[in-house]
Amino acid sequence: MENSGCLSADEGCTDLSKLVSEDGKNAKAVLCQRCGSKVLCPGMAVLAEKELFLPSMRKKTGITQAEGTVDGDTLTAHWLVDDMYTFENVGFTKDVGTVKYLICADCEIGPIGWHCLDDKKSFYVALERVNHA
Repeated sequence: MENSGCLSADEGCTDLSKLVSEDGKNAKAVLCQRCGSKVLCPGMAVLAEKELFLPSMRKKTGITQAEGTVDGDTLTAHWLVDDMYTFENVGFTKDVGTVKYLICADCEIGPIGWHCLDDKKSFYVALERVNHA
């Protein structure tokens, strides 16, 4: 992510200043891209930059047999939540190593975020995997 204030060069420019309040929290509600279910209320998460790999949200074969790799994206802009009870509506996958992926609890699309089991107070929701309203 560049210092241009844009969220993603791939999908045009999403101005971060419209999403982040003066105190660094989410200014708008965070919603599921598929069903519109509310994941977080405004003011409940802090913008954090951390490189995290999230598997692709599109239904694919998952792990390619030849390479043993998972298709996905390395994302850097996330909403950071320090308590899982802060979420309005989120589900968790089964453990994948020391990680649980966050999904929409209503339509089960995901992963929209990431949680390491070693750090009980860090739940990341990727800005590019959710809508804001």
